[in-house]
Amino acid sequence: MSKQFLGVIVAIVVIFFGVYYFSSHNSTKTRTTSTTTNSKPSDHVEGQGSTGVTLVEFGDYECPYCGEYYPIVKAVVKQYYSQIYFQFVNFPLVSIHQNAFAAARAAEAASMMGDFWQMHDLLYQNQSQWVSSSNPLPYFLLYAKSLGLNTNTFQKDYNSDTVNNVINADMNKGNSLGIDATPTFYLDGKQIQPINTTSAFDTLINAAIAQKTGK
Repeated sequence: MSKQFLGVIVAIVVIFFGVYYFSSHNSTKTRTTSTTTNSKPSDHVEGQGSTGVTLVEFGDYECPYCGEYYPIVKAVVKQYYSQIYFQFVNFPLVSIHQNAFAAARAAEAASMMGDFWQMHDLLYQNQSQWVSSSNPLPYFLLYAKSLGLNTNTFQKDYNSDTVNNVINADMNKGNSLGIDATPTFYLDGKQIQPINTTSAFDTLINAAIAQKTGK
């Protein structure tokens, strides 16, 4: 057998195993991707909910309108804290807001360390600092540090599939409802869109409480 012929045989064997490995690797990657689509959405709820009424916001941390609504919603939740539940659901508008998904990752990373609402507040309160940044992570690390979080653990969680999957599950939830803008609110399962005043929320929440409790 000539050395030239032997070289051809070796080359064929190498190519064969290369194709097999590539196919096997892609198959494994596909299975991993399909599995993560079954991740559960987030469950960020505050309030005591004595009346059983729930206010839900699908929000985007980069959205300027969400930023305008933030102090109003904060005041409403404080006012009705004992009476209602308030839930925040991630819905970053990634096609128009370059850092929205990253900010949601920061909130979810903080959530894994027990500080979701604290990071949620800092992201909105400091929205103007990071929205235009080409790399917002240094800002998020500063916020994590100010909350007393371990920044190494925070960054590891920030980059994790676990965090990404939760956000994607939230987005799937919003997409299934046909949501295409933020903030979008639901009050006891019915979509509402009050103007950004506490009185507008008061009217709707009081009506929902009355309907729920008969009072």
